[in-house]
Amino acid sequence: MATRTRKPTHPGAILREDILPELGMSQTELARRLGVSRLTVSDLIHEKRALSADMAMRLARLLDTTPESWLAMQQALDLWELENERGPEYQKIEHVAA
Repeated sequence: MATRTRKPTHPGAILREDILPELGMSQTELARRLGVSRLTVSDLIHEKRALSADMAMRLARLLDTTPESWLAMQQALDLWELENERGPEYQKIEHVAA
């Protein structure tokens, strides 16, 4: 596996640093528009919660993006974290030919 040295950006950081300021939108307003609790939004933008498929659908609808783009960000982060936490364990797995 190719290891990336730079940790991918959490989708919540994109919301916190780029999208919410650009829209002039508060966490409370985002939560209301998404139909979720403010705690859910807060946990996401403070990177305490992973982005779910449900949240990806909600954000895509609200922001006219795609759920795939949001999920790709989360997947890149998840894989990076696993590689960095369990890389040596994965290296012990032997390849098999199909």
